[in-house]
Amino acid sequence: MIIEPRMRGFICLTAHPDGCAQNVKNQIEYVKSKGAINGPKKVLVIGASTGFGLASRIAAAYGSGASTIGVFFEKAPSEGKTASPGWYNSAAFEKEAHAAGLYAKSINGDAFSKEIKEKTIELIKADLGQVDLVIYSLASPVRKHPDTEVLHRSTLKPIGGTYTNKTVDFHTGNVSEISIEPATEEDIANTVAVMGGEDWSMWIDALKAENLLAEGATTVAYSYIGPALTEPVYRKGTIGRAKDDLEATAFTISDKLKDIDGKAYVSVNKALVTQASSAIPVIPLYISLLYKVMKAEGIHEGTIEQIQRLYADRLYTGNPVPVDEKGRIRIDDWEMREDIQAKVAELWKEATTETLPAIGDLPGYRSDFLSLFGFEIDKVDYQKDAQEVVEIEGLVN
Repeated sequence: MIIEPRMRGFICLTAHPDGCAQNVKNQIEYVKSKGAINGPKKVLVIGASTGFGLASRIAAAYGSGASTIGVFFEKAPSEGKTASPGWYNSAAFEKEAHAAGLYAKSINGDAFSKEIKEKTIELIKADLGQVDLVIYSLASPVRKHPDTEVLHRSTLKPIGGTYTNKTVDFHTGNVSEISIEPATEEDIANTVAVMGGEDWSMWIDALKAENLLAEGATTVAYSYIGPALTEPVYRKGTIGRAKDDLEATAFTISDKLKDIDGKAYVSVNKALVTQASSAIPVIPLYISLLYKVMKAEGIHEGTIEQIQRLYADRLYTGNPVPVDEKGRIRIDDWEMREDIQAKVAELWKEATTETLPAIGDLPGYRSDFLSLFGFEIDKVDYQKDAQEVVEIEGLVN
């Protein structure tokens, strides 16, 4: 079938298998071009099918020759209906990995559930014995708590007052003002339950109880801080509370891993176009301005560049891992440079529907958004019939 992007708001309802496959190949080639990393050898990636999680799997496999197990929750294809992009990404990764002689298997299901944790534990026991790196990169808006069975939904809200600022509809380029009502205590608690550190800790507890963490094992979760202008809706809002909880959890996990000389880190990453960030008011406008500035300075990075640098320059240098005063790895250092932020802040003041085409990089934003779903990727013929039903070779049923 000919597959075209079908949009509904901040979501693309279709995905292109060949585009997703090419996107994965491009990331693999980038990692290979940067040379070997003396890094992990047996890796579990929780949330492995898109964004930073996918990049983490690729960087481990092709930077360090690692065997990888990926856990994700993706929609399978059916005749005449495309899969979610993460399904196609994972199918492409496994096909490439197996062809390169690399071990790669995947589990598709709710990573918050006890069932998927148990299935993952059995796979590690059977195939790898232990893992030396656990990446936690879940980005779900909903979590069914495995003990209480309560369904928690995260929200994107400020705390303490209504927040009003500019935003952009990245489809139309229309810059407008948006107001977001403040969160309730229930909103905050639910967001922390979904996006905080509890599930990460549950995963590590389950793996450690079964002696599946190697001596000196590392676990990394991902976070974001961002600039002052997005603070009210992000870092000082409901998501920020969840990220605070995630970052605090790194210390409690590190304490639990002391007996195996293990360590937990939170890596603060750069603002990038993801399915999640596209739905956050204000963020698309900020990113379009940031991209313009960082590309002009020659320091723009996508997910794979970020994670390759995280592995090569932070986690696996042979020296102690550099962290900030709160114990976090800062791979957002180029974004948060004072000169970069000063330029973005100036452009923000000027940003209108009329000025944005000149001062921002909305085409870059749109292109990155579409590429998440396998569209607008070089070397792909979108006029050709694509096979929508694609299997994941190493999927464990």
